[in-house]
Amino acid sequence: MAFHRIPVTLTINGQKIVRDVEPRTLLVHFLRDELNLTGTHVGCDTSQCGACTILLDNQAVKSCTVLAVQADGSDILTVEGLEQEYLHPVQEAFREKHGLQCGFCTPGAIMLGAYLVNHNEPLTEEGIREQLDGLLCRCTGYENIVRSIQRAYEIMNERQNVQSQTAKGVG
Repeated sequence: MAFHRIPVTLTINGQKIVRDVEPRTLLVHFLRDELNLTGTHVGCDTSQCGACTILLDNQAVKSCTVLAVQADGSDILTVEGLEQEYLHPVQEAFREKHGLQCGFCTPGAIMLGAYLVNHNEPLTEEGIREQLDGLLCRCTGYENIVRSIQRAYEIMNERQNVQSQTAKGVG
């Protein structure tokens, strides 16, 4: 059975994308199969594992729960879009604190971490653990992931303090 295709316009990792998609295409499959953004992992297709987490209009979303046509007009950030000239603080912290284990949940954990460090103040261990409830990690018991997100939060605050002092002419 052939489906008609519907045009969608998205901004993905800062780049405007216009494509025709089948109405039943999940956003995770659109990202991976049509755009070759394979950093977003397919885990369960049932929203249980969180490996497919992306930022959709600055909200952490499991991309297996969204149809590509539902995201029309949205701004999407995937793990590939985090790193610019340097590693994003969350990527840096995951490297430093060994938040990378087998790698299965890592992209989703990093994207959730990016959301958390930008949207929660103060970011506590308890708050991180509560937010990680939707992420399935089979390796670690989440210890290094929690430490990584805490460290990313520290890095973000350190950078903001430096920028603030520089703007004031201090330093």
